[in-house]
Order: sequence, then C-alpha cells, then structure tokens
Amino acid sequence: MGLKAALILLALAGAASAQPLRVATYDPGLSRKGPGLLLRDLTREDAQIDAAIAVIAEARPDILLLTGIDWDHDGLALAALRRRLQAAGVDYPHSFAARPNAGMPARLDLDQDGRLGGPGDKQGFGFFTGQKGMAILSRHPIGPVTDYSDVLWRDQPGQIMPPTPADVAAVQRLSSVGHWDATIMVAGKPLHLLAMAATPPVFDGPEDRNGRRNHDELAFWQSHLPDAPFVLAGKLNLDPADGDGRPQALQAMLAHVTDTLPRSDGGAAARGGVNDSHKGDPGLDTANWPADRMGNLRVDYVLPAKALPVLGSGVFWPAEGPMADTARTASAHRLVWVDLDWP
Repeated sequence: MGLKAALILLALAGAASAQPLRVATYDPGLSRKGPGLLLRDLTREDAQIDAAIAVIAEARPDILLLTGIDWDHDGLALAALRRRLQAAGVDYPHSFAARPNAGMPARLDLDQDGRLGGPGDKQGFGFFTGQKGMAILSRHPIGPVTDYSDVLWRDQPGQIMPPTPADVAAVQRLSSVGHWDATIMVAGKPLHLLAMAATPPVFDGPEDRNGRRNHDELAFWQSHLPDAPFVLAGKLNLDPADGDGRPQALQAMLAHVTDTLPRSDGGAAARGGVNDSHKGDPGLDTANWPADRMGNLRVDYVLPAKALPVLGSGVFWPAEGPMADTARTASAHRLVWVDLDWP
C-alpha cells in the first residue's frame, strides 16, 4: 500500500470513529427550601438526587446546561454533584456557575404588592440567594463566559415592560435567572452556549408582568447572537402551542436556529386531563405537570444555529420500564439533547 492510500485510510478511519457532540439541557430538580440544603442532600442518601444522576448518566451529554440548581458562593454543591456524577461513570472536568438573579435582593418593592423583602422583590423570584440557578458541566474547556445577567429590563431594545415606577425600573434586571454566552472549546474550535432560564409567564395579574418578562428574556438573544457557531439552550418556560405566554419572541428566534423537534415516547403516550385539550404534539413535551392543572408542556429547548449539522435529537422520557420511573422520580422536567456533527 502506498503512502497516499494509507493516509486516506487513516483519515477515513478517523472520520468513522468521530463521535457526535451531544449538547443537552435539564432541570434536575436540584433546588431546596433553604441555602446549604442541596449540599447536605448531595452528601447523603436521597432518592430524587440518585434519580437525577441516573438520568444524566444514561443520556451522557458532552455539554450540559443545568437549570433549577441551587447556587452557593463557593461552588460546594456543584462540586459535590460532579463527584457523584463521576462515581456514576460520567466525568465533567469543566464547569461554570455564577450567582443568579434568582433570590438576589433588590431592596425595593419590585412586584408592587405593598410589602418589602418577599420572594417577588428579588431580581428573580426566589426565597434565598442562589435558589434555582444555572450551571454548565462540560467534557471540554469552558471560557471565556460573558454574563449579561445585569442588563436592565428597561434597556432591552423593543421591551414590553409594563408601566413601572422609575425607581424600580432603574434597578430591575431583565434576567430572572441569567443570560450567559459561554465559549466552549471543542476539538480546538469555539462553540458558544447561549444559556438562559426564563421566568414562567404565569403567577401574575392583568398587567402580565411575568408574561412580558418571559417574552423579553428570549428576545434578548436576537440582538446578542455571536458571529460564531452557537447553541441556545435552557428552560424557556414557553410552549409554542399550549399554556400561557407570548410566543412571538420564540417564533422570531426560529429564523436563526434549527428546531430539531426532539421527541419522546413517554410524552407521546401521555393522556388525560387538560392534556387531551392541548393543540401541540405531546411527543415534543418536556415537562410532566399535573393533568388537572397545566398538564404536559414543551418548555425546555436546545436550539443549534442553522449552520450546524444535526445528527439527532430527543427528550429523555421513556414510556415504560425502570428508567421511566427514574425520570419521573428525578424531576417534573425531562432532559433534552441534540447531537451535532462537530467539525
């Protein structure tokens, strides 16, 4: 065999052995009722945490954005989670977390209920600093990260903020949790993970404050898309067909991304209650909420830029078997993944 032929065979063998890059988002239900409690539970027997770890270990994403995970200043809970995942066979040598707006005191009556200091008076709804934050786990190096979480809501172009007292508008941040642009180096090339967790467009009054904020949180990315490969991921808390919310910002974003329409057998099989009146495809749902209230909705997304080639996608929601019970025990949310053919 000549040298040229040997080099061609080596190149083909390398291409054949290349693995897809799996990017995922997941709310694993790792939030507790007070600071330090998540760390406590991560260091003892806890069936819910065991189930969340089992879901992640089964899906094995290369890059994972976690939402709904409590943040602490020294990163102790996240470090404990990484150790638990490593023991389960999933090693994430790289991680990132920053203080979320959730639970961050603003010292003003942000929700205009006439009282100070409640969870609605924080920059994002929360009973304590760091409640229901975000974290990135990755097999690949992370950095730098641009954190847009301090952008004021009033400064968002085209914002639809409801009438707000001037002193409140002067401090009210747009992000209920955070907006991050994290550069992740994969095989020597940068991938931008645009991470967010939006407020649910419910739990307010006729002013529709949460619905408007949810819309503007997603609309933020339309003026902050990097001129580089990116994936928008997170808990958008917006179903395009069912539930409450303003879908216009999501529809506008779809011009820049590929919606792979990730599906699951478990979601497709769900029936009963308000689920039977939903207009959307149940196979696309990512949250399993009570059928006598909201029912199942699609609220978690992984949306790659249009230029990125996609190999597959899915929602980790088995219809039956042990892992179906595990997913249900872990969280009301389901892990969503997309496989990219990374260059």
